[in-house]
Amino acid sequence: MPISDCEVRDPRIRRTRQLLHDSLSALLQSRPFEEISVQEIAEAATVNRATFYDHYADKFALLDALIAGGFHKLVHERQVEFDGSCPSAAATIIRAACDYLQRIHDQAPYHQGPCSFQALLDAAMTAAIRRVLLVGMKTYPADPSVSPEMRATAASWALYGAVKEWFSTPHQPPGEAIVPEILALILPILTPPARLSDAPAVRQSAVHLS
Repeated sequence: MPISDCEVRDPRIRRTRQLLHDSLSALLQSRPFEEISVQEIAEAATVNRATFYDHYADKFALLDALIAGGFHKLVHERQVEFDGSCPSAAATIIRAACDYLQRIHDQAPYHQGPCSFQALLDAAMTAAIRRVLLVGMKTYPADPSVSPEMRATAASWALYGAVKEWFSTPHQPPGEAIVPEILALILPILTPPARLSDAPAVRQSAVHLS
């Protein structure tokens, strides 16, 4: 999209996009994503196809916006602002990812197992996490040999990959219990090398975040 749904200020655009989001979300509760057409989404949202295409290139772009927007809303509700170094903020982002992944699968029961929806979900979630992390990384002094974009990408894939592994584990422990373990994995990526001298203190703080 040319502009993130999270940044749209025009109330008419926000309203139309929210209608489309709600429409797709409702359809996903009863049918696989692969079987849902743009026409059905538009009709359920009470808009025409032309209006749909004014906002999204296709249904895949809409799904991406739906997933990313929901995650950003959850992070905002929990008042998380990652400054590039704070372990507690990073832990809250991990908890939000666990909760949101669980919520999506609860609301879309027809999408278990390998399918295009799962691949799109993975990509959208990773991109949404990267966006949240990158905001803080760009404002925090870091090793100039590694760009904030590179660190944010590596951290987001590591974070989401670990969360997805937790989610797929039989008899999974509560999300809260896995947060310190995932945090320990991603902190070396999030924390600039100059700060690694504080690693013992950082590890200790991670243990007390669960």
